Amino acid sequence: MKKSDFKGLKALFINCTLKKFPQKSHTETLINVSKTIMDKEGVKTEVIRFIDENVAVGIYPDMTEHGWETDVWPELFKKVMDADILIIGTPIWLGEKSSEAQKLIERLYAMSSKTNDKGQYIFYGKVGGCMITGNEDGVKHCAMGILYAMQHVGYSIPPQADCGWIGEVGPGPSYGDTKWKDKKINPPVGFDSDFTNRNTTFMTYNLLHLATMLKAQNGYPNYGNSREDWDDGTRWDFENPEYR
Repeated sequence: MKKSDFKGLKALFINCTLKKFPQKSHTETLINVSKTIMDKEGVKTEVIRFIDENVAVGIYPDMTEHGWETDVWPELFKKVMDADILIIGTPIWLGEKSSEAQKLIERLYAMSSKTNDKGQYIFYGKVGGCMITGNEDGVKHCAMGILYAMQHVGYSIPPQADCGWIGEVGPGPSYGDTKWKDKKINPPVGFDSDFTNRNTTFMTYNLLHLATMLKAQNGYPNYGNSREDWDDGTRWDFENPEYR
C-alpha cells in the first residue's frame, strides 16, 4: 500500500453543537477522532464551535447590511475559503441536524453565487464531509441533507463522506461519556464501535485523497461550467456541441 502525502492541505471542522464552550460537546469528541488522523498526516486543522461565533441569521454575505448590528460571518468565511476541506459536525435533535448547522448551511449558500478566478462558483475545487452524533435515529437523514446542500453550493463530495454514532433509543449516555447517572463507564461510550471508527477513518482519508487530487490540478477545468462565460453570452449550443 503506497502512502499518500497530505502535507499542505488545510481542513476546517465547524462544530454545530448547541452547547457553548466550555460545556462538553459530544460532537466535538467525535470530530477529534478525525482531527487526530489529519494532524498525524501533517494536515493543518482547526475546529470552530459555531454557536460561540456571533454569526447572524440570514442568506446574505453580510447581514449588517440587512438590519443586524453585528455579523462575524465575513471574517469566518475567510477561514472557510482558506481551507481545502470543510467538515460540518452536528448533533441530532428530533431526527434533524441542529439549528446551528442549518444556519451555517444558509450562510454558505449566501456566498455561493460568488465566483473564483476561473469564473466558476466559489466553492468549486473544495471538498466537504459531515460528522453526526446523537441518540435514537437520524445519522443518514442528517448526512443526506448536509451533503446535498454542500454539493449544491459547489463542494465536491467523495465516497463515504459522512460518519456518525448514535446511542440506544431513549435517554442514555452520549458519545464519549464516561459517566451516566452516577455510574462510571469504561471504555467511554462509542469508542469501541468498530463501525464508527471505520467510517470515521474512511471518511477522513477519502476527504484527504479527493482534496489532494483537486489541489494538484487546481480544481476543476472551467470548460462548460463557467458562470462568467455564461453571463458574457458564451453559452452552450445544444444543436452544435461547441461553444458559440
